[in-house]
Amino acid sequence: MALRLDDFEDFMTQTLREWNVPGAAVCVLSGDELVLRQGYGYRDWATRAPFTTETLFPIASNTKLFTSMAAGLLVEQGQLTWDEPIRDKVPFIRFATEALNNTVTLRDMLSHRTGIHRHDSVWNKAPFTPAEIFERLRYLRPVETLRQSFIYNNLMYAAVGHVIHLLTGEPWAEFVRGHLLEPAGMGKTLFSHAELLASTDRAVPYIEKRDSEELLRLPDEDQLSGSTAAGGMVSTLDDMSKWLRLLMDDGRVAERQIVPRQVVQETMVPAVALPNTLALTRGWREILNATYGLGRHTAVYRGHFICYHGGSLDGVTSQVLLLPHERIGVVTFVIGDSFGVLRDTIAYQAVERLLGLPPTPWHERWLAVKKVFREGMTQARQRAGNERIPGTVPSHPLPAYVGEYEHPAYGRAVIRHESEGLRFAFRAADLALGHAHYDRFDTPDDELRGKWSLNFTTDPQGDIGALHMVLDQAEATFVRIAPHPTADALLALCGTFETVSGVKWRIGVKNGARLYLCFPGTPDVELAPYKASSFRIPRFPDRVYAFETDEDGRCCLRITGPDGVYLLTRVAL
Repeated sequence: MALRLDDFEDFMTQTLREWNVPGAAVCVLSGDELVLRQGYGYRDWATRAPFTTETLFPIASNTKLFTSMAAGLLVEQGQLTWDEPIRDKVPFIRFATEALNNTVTLRDMLSHRTGIHRHDSVWNKAPFTPAEIFERLRYLRPVETLRQSFIYNNLMYAAVGHVIHLLTGEPWAEFVRGHLLEPAGMGKTLFSHAELLASTDRAVPYIEKRDSEELLRLPDEDQLSGSTAAGGMVSTLDDMSKWLRLLMDDGRVAERQIVPRQVVQETMVPAVALPNTLALTRGWREILNATYGLGRHTAVYRGHFICYHGGSLDGVTSQVLLLPHERIGVVTFVIGDSFGVLRDTIAYQAVERLLGLPPTPWHERWLAVKKVFREGMTQARQRAGNERIPGTVPSHPLPAYVGEYEHPAYGRAVIRHESEGLRFAFRAADLALGHAHYDRFDTPDDELRGKWSLNFTTDPQGDIGALHMVLDQAEATFVRIAPHPTADALLALCGTFETVSGVKWRIGVKNGARLYLCFPGTPDVELAPYKASSFRIPRFPDRVYAFETDEDGRCCLRITGPDGVYLLTRVAL
């Protein structure tokens, strides 16, 4: 077998040059033989430090199979089931609809068939803990019927990681370390990109600049990921060769069964079918009849059954591919492939050589596509802005847009006013805002952060009340946050208030921090902060409840709505 890869180093040297990538690493197993395990090029283009088999590398979504296997261990123990509603075992999980609450299974979550879009902006570069990400599932409404479509969703894996923590008492990382990594001898594998950044032997991510072949080093903070159980693991080629061996041997390490064989086999059971995209769009029929199981795909590659999964973060990609019947396995790491296919084509080249198949011209195909794609994107960017309507102005002075805006799932975005104008901050993006038309403001098209377009809307009082921007697959609305009064300030507003007709209302505080309007015989209604000493009922935003002092020094409540202004005087504390 090794003879079939005897010129593989020449192939890799040519590949790195043609694709303009700094470095890569490849491991190949065939039967019981380690055929190849080698780094090529550089782990850091700037320093020309070599890529070795011990270089730490973010494996991104190749983390998912570890999570599926860990969940499978709990299935074997009876703490979870694959195909019963997960809420039967995890009653505290909450989705956006009762239909999902009553039906979503562990298999649905791990096979990307919940019908919920991926919403990566919930976790990507976010400050949220696994528990906070778990709680945000309730805000993500489905866009397709359960089990009818494949919609890739990292958040479901993050949620399963937290479920493992809740059921075992061990954080997901510690469970995986103790039950999978340590028994497999994978002592160099880590669970956070913060640990990666602390290493001196790590892959440094690069991408090609958009309109040139110059390589651009990505900032270290771009390697920080909050969705650990979906894509946060960091490993080495040496360690991943051990993982590949475990998969090839149906969960065994030497003579010890680390993962039950039935769990390994379950991950390859098709759960949702995928279209033959390359055949339908480009006429390439080498890969057919793909499905997704639990943390990995299956398909037929040139007549051979394969199971595989890729991993992608900006500037780094990986692939783990296995032919279980032929007992052939490949792991690839690639730095700098902005197009995201080189990890696959290198693996296919190794597999075809070992099988004695004529080589598929993957590189020639994709390099031609990459060239046309980059040219098309350059032309598209040059045409940007043609839709702007000239001669329009913002509805408010620029300081009126300043503030914090919040979405229940995505968190907060901030608008600042500086000498040059408005500025927008969200996660790693901190960019200037320029007026496009009406109340739409756009950022520059930044090389790293992209272009953001924000549309502001007013509330019933005519103030800027929300901003809207497209995140992931849909428009998201961020509502402006009003400054919250202190507990003492709220207490100072409490008391009994009387209308001119003698009707008495009670204003009180609950939980030490929330103001409520209380009227006998009806449920208490929360008054949400709006402006200084002003509040609104969220369901009725056209009314403002403002506390003020009259000429006699008495505390009054002024209620302003479309139908009039009503004055109530405090008559008792």
